[in-house]
Amino acid sequence: MEQKLPLPPFNFETATQKVKMAEDAWNSKNPEKVSLAYTFDTEWRNRQLFINGRKEVKEFLTAKWEKELDYKLKKELWAFTENKIAVRFEYEWQNNSGQWFRSYGNENWEFDENGFMKKRFASINDLEINEKDRRLK
Repeated sequence: MEQKLPLPPFNFETATQKVKMAEDAWNSKNPEKVSLAYTFDTEWRNRQLFINGRKEVKEFLTAKWEKELDYKLKKELWAFTENKIAVRFEYEWQNNSGQWFRSYGNENWEFDENGFMKKRFASINDLEINEKDRRLK
């Protein structure tokens, strides 16, 4: 059976590693690569959207990165238990009109026994910023 290391139960080191791996994958802006970290039947809530399964994840991410240009993300481990991780994050991006944004939020993740994320619940707020105020480059 395929596994996505590190596996639960998590400790501080493995939870931190999982967060860093997610940050790196999302910063690749590669929907196929990112979708492979999730179970086939993954459940997401992303803002007001409910997304189910890898196929929908890939479609969502493709549309996201077509709209959110020059995307750069930073994630931070907030808390963890045996198979759950909570993170805070911020990312910066610009729209096709050149307006920059910083998006802040929290995610709650739940993993299956093989290390794939089966649930992802994200709450996100957007703030318009000036390009000179960017922190993530």
